[in-house]
Amino acid sequence: MRKITIITGASSGLGAEFARQLYKAETMASADQDTKEFWLIARNSEKTGGTINSITSECGTKNGISLRNFPMDISGRSGIEAFRETLEEEKKNGEYKIDTLVNNAGFGTYGEFTDTPLEKEIDMVDLNCASLTGICGLCIPLMEKGSSIINVSSLAAFLPLGNFAVYAATKSYVLSFSVALAAELRDRGIKVTALCPGSVSTNFANVASNGARKEVLHGKSPEKVVAHCIKKARKGERIVLWAFKWKFTAFMSRFIGRYFGARFTFLHNKRPYRHE
Repeated sequence: MRKITIITGASSGLGAEFARQLYKAETMASADQDTKEFWLIARNSEKTGGTINSITSECGTKNGISLRNFPMDISGRSGIEAFRETLEEEKKNGEYKIDTLVNNAGFGTYGEFTDTPLEKEIDMVDLNCASLTGICGLCIPLMEKGSSIINVSSLAAFLPLGNFAVYAATKSYVLSFSVALAAELRDRGIKVTALCPGSVSTNFANVASNGARKEVLHGKSPEKVVAHCIKKARKGERIVLWAFKWKFTAFMSRFIGRYFGARFTFLHNKRPYRHE
């Protein structure tokens, strides 16, 4: 039986770090009879291939454990269908079960809602919400007791944010969906965790600002964020935040009015966006 770990958005950032740390843990673990595969899913095949080469160069290889590159656009209904077809096609290579699913694929857009491309905002909803939901729905029937799901949400999930309106709303959806899913799957022994990071040193800001901001401000270490998440997810924690500042912000959001939070961030947390 093949045991599969699926990581979306695996070509860089948190996705690549999840792939590295989960793969490294398997190569260091004692051998068992199952063949283990890591399916790295991202649109950019070349970048994902570079991630795979970097991981194997650092961690080495081990018989029965493989990293596989699945170039795929999983956005929206067409992306969900492409993912479904991949799952069906893989059955021809032998039966498998999904041991771990990391839904990391997603993006954000900086700026006022009316000042950013509407098509990009809709694409964000498709990827951050619809695709994540569809992939969970397709993977859960292939999971067993002991399997786990990690959905990457955000610290932005805890409060509506001006200049970040759609992204914060999508991540609020991911958080709510993940907690509800954890409740539904508890009796089946499947763990569900929502990772809610604040600023992390990835390419997020460059994409969200369309190049106006090259780096995330005050970004934390992706290595530490992912290591903490994996540790807590294995213990069955449903919501994971690493830095004390993030935990404090999430806690205090309970006492801040939603409109006040949105208005304050709109006025005082400007986020640049470069128009073409």
